Amino acid sequence: MTEKQLSEKLADMYNNARRNEQATMIHLFGIKYAAEIRKYSIKDIVLAAGLHLSYLTEVHKGIMLSKYVAPLN
Repeated sequence: MTEKQLSEKLADMYNNARRNEQATMIHLFGIKYAAEIRKYSIKDIVLAAGLHLSYLTEVHKGIMLSKYVAPLN
C-alpha cells in the first residue's frame, strides 16, 4: 500500500466513524495497517489525511497495540 493509499484509508476511517469514535478508528487504523505504516512517515500520512498533527500519537498507539491485538475483520 502506498503512503497516499494509507492516508486516504485513514481519512475514510476517521470521516466515517460514528460520533465519538474517531480516535478509536485511528487506533484501529494503526492496528490494521501497522506493517504498511512503518514503511512511511506517520506524520506525512496523518497530514495527507487532512487530520491534525495531534493524531500522530493516536496512530502510534494503534501501531504499538498491533503487537498484542488483531482486528476481527
